[in-house]
Amino acid sequence: MSSPIVVIPARLASRRLPRKALADIAGRPMIVHVAERARAAAVGRVVVAADAPEILSAVEAAGFEAVATSTEHISGSDRIAEAVARIDPSRTHGLVVNVQGDEPLVNAADIRAAVALMDEPTVDIGTLGVPAEPTERDDPNAVKVVGAEVGPRRLRALYFTRAPAPWGDGLLVRHVGLYVFRRNALERFVALPPSPLELRERLEQLRALEAGMRIDVALADKAARGVDTAQDLERVRSVFAQGYRT
Repeated sequence: MSSPIVVIPARLASRRLPRKALADIAGRPMIVHVAERARAAAVGRVVVAADAPEILSAVEAAGFEAVATSTEHISGSDRIAEAVARIDPSRTHGLVVNVQGDEPLVNAADIRAAVALMDEPTVDIGTLGVPAEPTERDDPNAVKVVGAEVGPRRLRALYFTRAPAPWGDGLLVRHVGLYVFRRNALERFVALPPSPLELRERLEQLRALEAGMRIDVALADKAARGVDTAQDLERVRSVFAQGYRT
């Protein structure tokens, strides 16, 4: 498999929780916890791509590699594309793993499962899904993935939506926003304009599907929710206070 690189996008001016990348969790910034989970996955080089000197300094002080990126990026995908182009101009890394910078409880095994999807050469992007909780069925913030089963615990994504889909009884799969891109697929993706369904659903992965790219989904049993709000941050702090360690 092409040498993977894990790139963790982070920005200081997050809208709902400003400066959350540097939020203290058990004595260390959240972004450092994410980097440690990425390193524990042992899939390849780990780099934080950030838009602020404070984040870069915190990451480097913890012994991780960091690269400065533009403050103008709209999405994490744009940020990691800039980072990879800057740090790997010789294209040593053929797979780019996007671990979100607000996922301090991300499971290392789930990162490995998403990377393993890329053993199938026709897959452009790999990602994760978990069974949706009953309370998430009608929650527009819990994105659902509709897919066709193509193997054990594996789907080929047909659609992503904020609505409760598919219709009827049976399993609903919540999408987990961890991605593995083939290098050329990432470059193609960020060069495309936002697509009509992407704008309608406010889900950038639909841009890839509308462009004919293949996205496969590894099914995990469960996955921790990321940190979007002050309440989420307190929940994660509580988990660490109970003895969780990265």
